[in-house]
Amino acid sequence: MAAPQRPTPDVEELRRFYVGKLITELPMPAAVLDVSSLKRHCKTMLDAVDSLGVGFRAHVKTHKVNAASHTTPPTIEAARLQIGETSKDVNIVVSTLLEFEHVLPLLEECRDKGRNVNVLYGIPLPPSRAAALAALGQRIGPGSVSVMIDHASQLAAVERFHALAGFSAGIYVKVDTGYHRAGLPPAGLNKNSLLDTIAQLEAEGKASLIGLYSHSSLSYHDSTAKQAMDNLADEIKGCVEALQNNAMHFKAGKQLTISVGASPQVASIENLTRPAAAAGSPDGDNLRQTIQQVTQNTPAGFRTKLELHAGVYSLLDIQQMSTQARGFLGAIDDEVAISVVAEVVSVYNNGERETPEALVAVGTLGLGREPCAAYSGWGVIGPKSYSAEPGNKTRLIVKRISQEHSILAWESDSQKPIPLEVGQSIRIYPNHACVTGAMYGWYLVVDSSKKETAERIVDVWVRVSGW
Repeated sequence: MAAPQRPTPDVEELRRFYVGKLITELPMPAAVLDVSSLKRHCKTMLDAVDSLGVGFRAHVKTHKVNAASHTTPPTIEAARLQIGETSKDVNIVVSTLLEFEHVLPLLEECRDKGRNVNVLYGIPLPPSRAAALAALGQRIGPGSVSVMIDHASQLAAVERFHALAGFSAGIYVKVDTGYHRAGLPPAGLNKNSLLDTIAQLEAEGKASLIGLYSHSSLSYHDSTAKQAMDNLADEIKGCVEALQNNAMHFKAGKQLTISVGASPQVASIENLTRPAAAAGSPDGDNLRQTIQQVTQNTPAGFRTKLELHAGVYSLLDIQQMSTQARGFLGAIDDEVAISVVAEVVSVYNNGERETPEALVAVGTLGLGREPCAAYSGWGVIGPKSYSAEPGNKTRLIVKRISQEHSILAWESDSQKPIPLEVGQSIRIYPNHACVTGAMYGWYLVVDSSKKETAERIVDVWVRVSGW
């Protein structure tokens, strides 16, 4: 018997209520998703990995959107956009088993079309989840499930998965390349005979070693494309170092996958594939050479494949934009796919405060409270939400935040009046899309590629809520 979950709202009922409404007519706060930006970011990522000849594994935790196909034009659900329609391999990462369950219809569809489906559970395998993971894996079939491992005690759950599912799980050994969230250092992968035990399980048919996995978010503190590209190169090098240090524990001649990423550094590969990159900018030389070391050489004598993984690149947010990993991107309104529509409830422009401020009816429970290394605010108000005075280049930001409301002010502590009115609807672009999205049960979809749908709801996408 499956564990009870939060009830999922009826999508058709939601559509009847929301579709056709203008953003200014919505009950607020509301999470709005621009499908035009989402499509563009997913396409440029898939084009870039194809151009470089590397694999890609899409993380779906950012949007957690149901991947079922709908007949209502013109939208397509987010997970489908991330994996594309043409690649033979369909590889995704999930952070929760509910995400896995939510995307099952799409995965079954891909399997039925002859595509190779593999779902990686994105944390070191919790023993309590082995049975549920096995049940989900059985829906797709052998080869469909991978897990990450960084402790020998986790392997008992891998054996249990095999016994329940009737096939082995793929294993990525988690490498800590400097972020220190999970994983083992490159020189210490065989802690407590971890690699030797995996080799024994593989010989018994109870597991299948895929390769090494690192997730390093050091690039979130970057501010140039070169920094992001160098961070990705360093992460790849860390996994190559792990392979070299532990070569004696891997079966000779085995093909191993090196999977690395986090959205800023993975998105930075687009700098290598743009037309301007043909001139051979030296900023990308380190990354180009490092990628070739894995894709064209045999590190430590092993045949290796490179796989990149990322998720929030598809929506973007203020954290992502601040890294400048893709310095060629446009304005926030044009690039960040997710925004929160909120109502202004008071304005203080007449000396009530040290600087002019405004009060809006959304707070931590509607925006999150995620910091951004590039500035001290909790969100940025879209420039299209207000008319700034000529020459005023400072941003209007969420300066302070409480549970259900926030204070807006100029980022530079300007004395210029806040150009907002009580009752006005504004769009706030969050620091961290993954956390903000989790505050809502569904996204209200607009399509900025068409004037008539740029501010009008065209669809509703229900998202996963819970674990």
